[in-house]
Amino acid sequence: MTAVGPQDFAERQRAWESAWLSELATPSYPARRAREEPDCGVRTPFQRDRDRIVHSKAFRRLKHKTQVFVAPEGDHYRTRLTHTLEVTGISRTVARALRLNEDLTEAIGLGHDVGHPPFGHTGEDVLDRCGRERFGRGFRHNEHSLRVVSVLEALNLTEPVRDGILRHSSGAGEPATLEGKIVRLVDRIAYINHDIDDAVRAGVLSDADLPREEIEILGPTGSKRIDTLVHDLVEHSERAGDIAQGGEVGRAMYSLRSFMFERVYLGPRARQEHTKIERVLRGLFEYYCEHLEELPEGADGATDAERVVDYLAGMTDRFAIRAWTDRFVPQGLAL
Repeated sequence: MTAVGPQDFAERQRAWESAWLSELATPSYPARRAREEPDCGVRTPFQRDRDRIVHSKAFRRLKHKTQVFVAPEGDHYRTRLTHTLEVTGISRTVARALRLNEDLTEAIGLGHDVGHPPFGHTGEDVLDRCGRERFGRGFRHNEHSLRVVSVLEALNLTEPVRDGILRHSSGAGEPATLEGKIVRLVDRIAYINHDIDDAVRAGVLSDADLPREEIEILGPTGSKRIDTLVHDLVEHSERAGDIAQGGEVGRAMYSLRSFMFERVYLGPRARQEHTKIERVLRGLFEYYCEHLEELPEGADGATDAERVVDYLAGMTDRFAIRAWTDRFVPQGLAL
């Protein structure tokens, strides 16, 4: 077997993509990075991005960050890491069916939430308000995810991956690639359906509570609903030459999303948890603003605001609870 150099591998990959991928797919070459690097002889640029994300500290911390339920009792609730893996798997399925670039799709999916703070979207909301009140600047997890991969861990990812990470959230503009658009839409497909599963497991919802019309359209179980949504997405995207949902299925999904915000994300139990989370994160935010000497040095040129937010956003749920307990609970009362 003869050795394959970077140039040979790149040429072979270009030929394969030209023959098999859609003309709408994002090509793997040339790699567009902030700092130029020689190509690898066994991986495409997007595969290298994937590996850098998976080996990052921020990615490993996702296993101890909340998706919806804080510190649930039970082994089967989703975490930010399992959500990330579900999004990535579904997104690759869609990309393959549409003959788009699976490696790019996978890298975006794995990296899209690495900047998410502890305690899910409640934690994001608290950090956003604290930052605006103290420093006049808010917090959005997609923007912080980009900061993590670009500055805090300096992974030097390719431009299409960084774009997909930044623009996976609403309000951030449309992703520049179809692969990024897949992850943006599949992120919602995944969290709506697995959050229903976790809410039923936690006793917050029962199957009978789910809106009947939407369930009749999408399916009675999470796997059936995801299957319906994925088939609809692939079929309509193929015809549109873009990433698109059908009208009926799309409306049913967004109606189900509204139901989840009303009953779960902003429901009574979530509001109870919000008070506790606010106490922890706001307490730590104000403490570290007054005790900057306890923070890590931070990235080169980081402002005081960035040092505080970088540290808090990087915390896992349990680390944040322990840090708050150490600082605000009398030692004899701490468990």
